[in-house]
This record gives sequence, structure tokens and C-alpha cells, in this order.
Amino acid sequence: MPHFYESIPEAVRSMTDQQAVEAYAQGAEMPARAIVGLTDSQLDALPIPGTWSIRQIVVHLMDSDLIAAYRMKRIIAEDRPRLDVWDENAFVPKLRYERQSASRAAELFRVNRLVMADILRGLPVDAFARVALHPEVGELPLGVLLRLYVHHVHHHLAFIEKKRNLVGAGSIT
Repeated sequence: MPHFYESIPEAVRSMTDQQAVEAYAQGAEMPARAIVGLTDSQLDALPIPGTWSIRQIVVHLMDSDLIAAYRMKRIIAEDRPRLDVWDENAFVPKLRYERQSASRAAELFRVNRLVMADILRGLPVDAFARVALHPEVGELPLGVLLRLYVHHVHHHLAFIEKKRNLVGAGSIT
């Protein structure tokens, strides 16, 4: 298994494919809930030097999920597609994450997840074993990629939660 897969909690790794699809869909609302009540200054605060702001995290979640959906669609539709590598840290300054709307990014994340979940729900069981070829990790099965993104939103929400508390906004509701 690719090294990043091993960082996913066992509870996520041990889900059935259908449980993983439902967990993925349930994550659709999470970024929007995480930013409820935040002001622009709270969204843009950098309470931990050298890390992303809450706004930047939400926009990253959107971009990452769009890329993941594209990758999942390629795995479903193509035979052993070759995936490219993307530099998430290059996206932040060059796409000016600090000037993007966190609420629109959260909404796009939500809609993209729900559409992709509908696609995943309609797949035969064997589709989750289909693979793509990733230049850094080798074969990447659809089921592994799905579980990675089930975990990805929770991974970043923990950072948002910490930053909300540091900027005086309290916990995620």
C-alpha cells in the first residue's frame, strides 16, 4: 500500500466500499459547517506561523476534492490511467487562495462530493479494485483513493478547529 494510505485511521481503512462511499458523502457538509460565523479577519488569521489560514484550508479542500473526483472518474472510466502529481503548496499563492470565497469553495466542495457519491453508489463491487498509476506511489486503487478522501476532510477539519479556538471563534458547530 502507498505510504499515505497507512496514515489513514484503521476505522476508515476497514470500512466496506459502500460504508466508505457513505462516509465520503457525509463529509460534504463539513467545510461549510466549519466556517459558520467566522469573519473575514478570522478566516484570514494566521495564529500558527507558517501554516495556512482557515480560508486557505477550505479552498485547498475544494481544489483537492475536485482533483480527487477527476482522478476517481478516470479510474472508473479508463484502464489503468496515469495520474499526474500536483503541488498543493504551489496552488495557494498562485491561485490566490486568500482572495477566494470560503463559502463558495465550501459549496463547490459540497456539490462535487454529492455528485461523486452518486457515481460511486452506482458502481459494481469490482470497480473499487480498479487502479490508476501514480508516479510516486505506483498502483492506486479506487477504493484506496476513496478512503484517503474520507479521511482528508477530517484531517484538515482538525486544523480548522484548532485555529477557530485560537482566533476566539470557538468550536465548530
